[in-house]
Amino acid sequence: MMSAVSSFPTAPAGVSSLCQQAWEQVFSKVKRAVVFMDSACAESLHWTCGGAARLLQAGALNVKEFSSFESGGAEQPKAVFVVSSLLKGRTVAIIRDIVSLSNFQYSVVFTAVSHAAHLQAHNASGGAEAEGGSPVVFEQFEEKLCQWMGNMNYTAEVQHCALFLAPISPHLFVLPAFSSLFPLMAQDLSQINNGRPEKKKFANLSDVDFSSLSSELQLEIRTLVSGLNSLFECLGVREECFAVGPLSRIIAGDLANYSQAKTRRKAAQSRASVIFVDRTLDLTGAVGHHGDNLAEKILSVLPKLPGHANDVMVSMVELTALQTDDASCHIIAPGCLAQPT
Repeated sequence: MMSAVSSFPTAPAGVSSLCQQAWEQVFSKVKRAVVFMDSACAESLHWTCGGAARLLQAGALNVKEFSSFESGGAEQPKAVFVVSSLLKGRTVAIIRDIVSLSNFQYSVVFTAVSHAAHLQAHNASGGAEAEGGSPVVFEQFEEKLCQWMGNMNYTAEVQHCALFLAPISPHLFVLPAFSSLFPLMAQDLSQINNGRPEKKKFANLSDVDFSSLSSELQLEIRTLVSGLNSLFECLGVREECFAVGPLSRIIAGDLANYSQAKTRRKAAQSRASVIFVDRTLDLTGAVGHHGDNLAEKILSVLPKLPGHANDVMVSMVELTALQTDDASCHIIAPGCLAQPT
């Protein structure tokens, strides 16, 4: 998993505002609808607005897991899908299964992935440069939704909104959709070289570049970069990136060369420093500072909330100020922040 350390003068308000605005788009569409949501978006909602209760307050009839085993009821004509992934592969298959098993006449899909990333994923001409044009990939998916609903006169909408952030505290946020993005290891170098039979082999990981990565990893990195660009645009900053580790260097480089980022930087009024760090190079855990890493040991044995990577099922309030023999050990654990009472 990647770490990103940032210094933003206006970050707390900006991140909170971006998350709230993104979810307000969803809330505006859920009235009298069944909502199907994947785990990463559920975690974002959990930290931004408190969870599924907010969707029900906005008028949703029900909130269900994003799964092929779910469907709408006979008297539920509207569906809202909230996903953190590209509209491709397994995600498309699940949406198709749910719609085919239901009686929807109105389907809305929210994806946390930008249209530029979708263009690259579908090998469309123009790539990220077509971001400001017609969202052709989304329009094509709207047609598929109508086909699956069984009537081309039914209503289908596909929208992109920034649902990739989970603001755990005013000065800390995580990206649940990228929790599985892990730095390159020695075995990855062998696989990369095996995929270059006619090209020069890389001597070490520091020589690997973006174009030599697998198409899947390239898309994941481009999706992350697109999301970060949305965040920096909301904050109105021109970033200066630093990287520690081979994968962090590739991500920072892709962000530097991202066409939408170049346009944004020209109009940015503020500056920000961002440090990308490969987690394999961390010297200590992020939630504790003692040598035996007490906080991580505690979190490793606590029951986790289903589908969540950054919260536990018990209150951590009592553990936020443990006393040790030599000094006070202050632990900042996500679980304690979710339950302030």
